[in-house]
Amino acid sequence: MTLIKSISGIRGTIGGKVGDNLTPVDAVKFASAYGTWLKNYIGKEKLTVVVGRDARISGPMIHNLVVNTLIGLGIDVIDLGLSTTPTVEVAVPLEKADGGIILTASHNPKQWNALKLLNEKGEFLNGAEGEKILAIAEAEAFNFSDVDDLGEIMINDAYMDIHIDEVLNLPLVDIEAVKAAKFKVVVDGVNSSGGIIIPRLLELMGVEVVELYCEPNGHFPHNPEPLKEHLTDISELVVKEKADLGIVVDPDVDRLAFICEDGEMFGEEYTLVACADYVLSKTPGNTVSNMSSSRALRDVTNLHKGSYEASAVGEVNVVELMKKNNAVIGGEGNGGIIYPELHYGRDSLVGVALFLTHLANKKMKVSELRASYPQYYMSKNKIELTPQIDVDAILVAMTEKYKNEDISTIDGVKIDFDENWVHLRKSNTEPIIRIYTEASSQEKADALAERIIDEIKAIAGI
Repeated sequence: MTLIKSISGIRGTIGGKVGDNLTPVDAVKFASAYGTWLKNYIGKEKLTVVVGRDARISGPMIHNLVVNTLIGLGIDVIDLGLSTTPTVEVAVPLEKADGGIILTASHNPKQWNALKLLNEKGEFLNGAEGEKILAIAEAEAFNFSDVDDLGEIMINDAYMDIHIDEVLNLPLVDIEAVKAAKFKVVVDGVNSSGGIIIPRLLELMGVEVVELYCEPNGHFPHNPEPLKEHLTDISELVVKEKADLGIVVDPDVDRLAFICEDGEMFGEEYTLVACADYVLSKTPGNTVSNMSSSRALRDVTNLHKGSYEASAVGEVNVVELMKKNNAVIGGEGNGGIIYPELHYGRDSLVGVALFLTHLANKKMKVSELRASYPQYYMSKNKIELTPQIDVDAILVAMTEKYKNEDISTIDGVKIDFDENWVHLRKSNTEPIIRIYTEASSQEKADALAERIIDEIKAIAGI
């Protein structure tokens, strides 16, 4: 089964059987369900939806199916064509649209695609809304429009430039300071839309750009998740070009990673830490990340006399807590920056502009900036269990075992010790417990993970 239906949308591999993979029939079915839900949710006669896609090979096919399905429901479509996830999120409120669909499987390999669904604010739907759409799809409760009431397509291919302008107009983005720094930057756009929009942003900020894999043809030259083991090419090119840093984005440009001038990773977890450090220095306030993200954000927030809180994993949960706490910046440790001054969504463009401004003001090398932050190291593991084992019972037992520690159970079990932490989460789709740990050294993080794994195995009797 490679068709995954969840409250945040539908994703799957292209080809195969209907209901097992993301086939044309499945794309039409779920676009129909979203459009039907939106008509009930918005409750007005004529609706408009913004649609954009990343550069995946299957993008044009899925795009045409989705757009024409919406038209069949009598919904007007603003077609952005090749775009990014944050660009579509920005476009929805600017166009006063009623919703949005982004066609991207984010960091998944090229055979995957997905429909990501937005509300009228350009934000991801909540769990209850997602459940309603899944129910409509299951029942196939669609009612298409008569020939005189079909929707219309309005093509607008200017939104990547509009998005860039919105970012450059942010008060904390100092274009002149960045220009004066005369940065040289290598960009890995993983042959998707980031290969267009990130170099364009940088050039407008006076940065010399060296492009690597910036041809938006959907043939990803390496695993598109921006992790260290996938980024050897850009690490080598940064050193060879004597660049100040490297910038890596995923195919839909909502995750951002930096490479230091020496070819070492800045660390995905520290993308948010650095941007938050800069934002908090100018606009003191609160921050939010999910509870699988680094403690370094808490430390930097405390340093700036702000308040930090952790949400359940998932962008929609981070956004909800950010609104509740009036956070000035937040995001996820996977390199996702959420800056409410522009919009409530992970946005690599915002991250790049804030980071370069920060770096220009600090007048230090990227490796020096990284060394200035609290040093934490993470270990990410999982235990595969048999379907007969009660995963929930294991988590309850671990909660009881560590009841005298600082524990949160809003998303699995998070145990905060004085010097380190562990987060245990069960998978919704398979009998797996994910174990994330963080400590002051890699050895300590790995050792904590091994100890917790042994304890879970003892409880499970394996």
